[in-house]
Amino acid sequence: MYSRILLALFSLFAFLSSGAQEVATGTSSVVNWTYDATAGSAQGEYTLRFRAAIQPGWKLFSTTMTDDEPNTRIIPDSAFSGKASAVKESGKLVEKAEPLFDNMQIRYFEGEAIFEMTVSGVEPGRDIKGSILYMALKGEEVAGPEETPFRFTVSESGAISSKAAGPQESSEASNQIRRTAIDLENPVADCGGTGLEESGDKGLLNIFVLGFLGGLIALFTPCVFPMIPLTVSFFTKKSQDRKKGIANALLYGFFIFLIYILLSGPFHFLDSLNPEILNNISTNVWLNLLFFVIFVVFALSFFGLFEITLPSSFSNSVDHKAGIGGTLGIFFMALTLALVSFSCTGPILGSLLAGSLSTDGGAMQLTVGMGGFGLALALPFALFALFPNWLNAIPKSGGWLTTVKVVLGFLELALAIKFLSNADLVKHWGLLKRETFFAIWILIGVALSLYLFGLIRFKHEGPVKKPGKLRIATAIFFTLFTLYLVPGLTNTKYANRALISGFPPPLNYSLYAHEEGEGKGVEANVVNDYEKALKMAKEQNKPLLIDFTGWACVNCRKMEENVWTKPEVKEMIEKEFILVSLYVDDRQKLPDDEQFIYTNEKGEKKNIITIGDKFATMETENFRNASQPLYVILNGDEKLLNKPVGYMPDEVEYLEWLKCGLGAER
Repeated sequence: MYSRILLALFSLFAFLSSGAQEVATGTSSVVNWTYDATAGSAQGEYTLRFRAAIQPGWKLFSTTMTDDEPNTRIIPDSAFSGKASAVKESGKLVEKAEPLFDNMQIRYFEGEAIFEMTVSGVEPGRDIKGSILYMALKGEEVAGPEETPFRFTVSESGAISSKAAGPQESSEASNQIRRTAIDLENPVADCGGTGLEESGDKGLLNIFVLGFLGGLIALFTPCVFPMIPLTVSFFTKKSQDRKKGIANALLYGFFIFLIYILLSGPFHFLDSLNPEILNNISTNVWLNLLFFVIFVVFALSFFGLFEITLPSSFSNSVDHKAGIGGTLGIFFMALTLALVSFSCTGPILGSLLAGSLSTDGGAMQLTVGMGGFGLALALPFALFALFPNWLNAIPKSGGWLTTVKVVLGFLELALAIKFLSNADLVKHWGLLKRETFFAIWILIGVALSLYLFGLIRFKHEGPVKKPGKLRIATAIFFTLFTLYLVPGLTNTKYANRALISGFPPPLNYSLYAHEEGEGKGVEANVVNDYEKALKMAKEQNKPLLIDFTGWACVNCRKMEENVWTKPEVKEMIEKEFILVSLYVDDRQKLPDDEQFIYTNEKGEKKNIITIGDKFATMETENFRNASQPLYVILNGDEKLLNKPVGYMPDEVEYLEWLKCGLGAER
């Protein structure tokens, strides 16, 4: 059982990793692969031969191992229309029990191995492409599943030859990334700027406030609220004097705050490795789908279908340590609260995590948001310890906590749809067009309103009582919000719902044929083709407006739907600029011949596999910025006309920036 779980974890890690950055090299530190081919006796038949040079001490698993065991596989890609035989292998095959996998019988090669596959039905002039997926073992170290691509070319005469597979280093291709004409330090006009210098503190303050509000919401959940009087009473009554009790309660609150700060620590390490990695994580298709599933599960739990708890052995172990005296014991008491309240706080923290990673600031915004969340949870314990008489004023636990939990369940469903939409946009599946998104949110809003009005209820709730004033007011609020969403279903100028810009898909991702008109944003002259846009700028003698954007970028949608729709801004962009939108999270693969390995000035190598890889790297290399949106104005010779700017919700300020860049060109 342990071995199966271990292998599943290895496979899952490799699967998620490949979503962000595909491995495409014939050489690794474990196995060096070479390959060749010979023609068979029949037309269109060939024998493909793969040689594995295995590093000393490593064991390369055999192709005869089953799919749920460590193995090696040779897999033609989906475009291969011929037939492939089973793999034949040669070399010194060893079979023995492996202690790391609970003494499972494994078969492997050491030193060298040869694998052969016969393919037939291959048409002249076609390539045979695919991948070698393999795992290897050395002591307690497991490599893989690792992927090595292969490629063979069949000429019109039927001759076959091997060809370099996967991206290769190319100075010509690298010049598409690093534009030497762009001088970030010396723009023509000294206007603009990313705003991080002036408004970075304001942005962090906004994130802190949002985190704090999330923490306040978490306070009024059944997992946290009943703990407040119990914990405060414990500290004030257990201590020999009131001052000591207050000090312990304050320390307890501080540790709650600290624990949530520490949770963001690993993301700072990720951020330091690669400035694009947090954006890759937040827009990763499989991670967004995973968030979608998790949030649906949390919603069902909030509806009372089942209870989500951490393993009892884990929480019991932490709770046992909470019995230790002194500061350490208080720390573990705070950790216990964080763990036992996870079923209620987890979804709120998940929203904070996903939101922070996809905005400017990355890990720092996450830390600030988590700090706000932890502070909101910690404050009641400190305040009630200082003013214990306030405990008599707080409402008693009861059915209203269940109502709060159910309302959170509906909100979790709405957020789950947003994560599904992110994946849909990045992969262009077309499953959740803008109107479909609105329709689902409207249905959720209707159900939530009916629940609050007492017209529907869940089995785990008690008898229906007359809704109180607060519940009625909340029901009216969600009813009005649902009515506000309705025009989003239409193909009119009212379809643009400014209050929620960034959450639904963009206006042009629609079930309707896109039409220009009032309320519509600006359509890019060119999408994801910088060279074409630059050529148009030269031919038409217009400056180039680069829009570094993302399919899952909330602030990008806000700019497109709230700023670019303003008549004066829209007219200026359409008449005076060549607009090119470059999507840094587009996971569509580049054609094979356009994939390459880029080496930056530090000597670090990166595989450029997808459209998003290309333009995300172009943004960071030329403009030292990894956030979206980012707007840049260049002339036809790629001279920077003014300073790039980021998210700028003030249309007057944005218009002035456009005019400044246009004036610099003239």
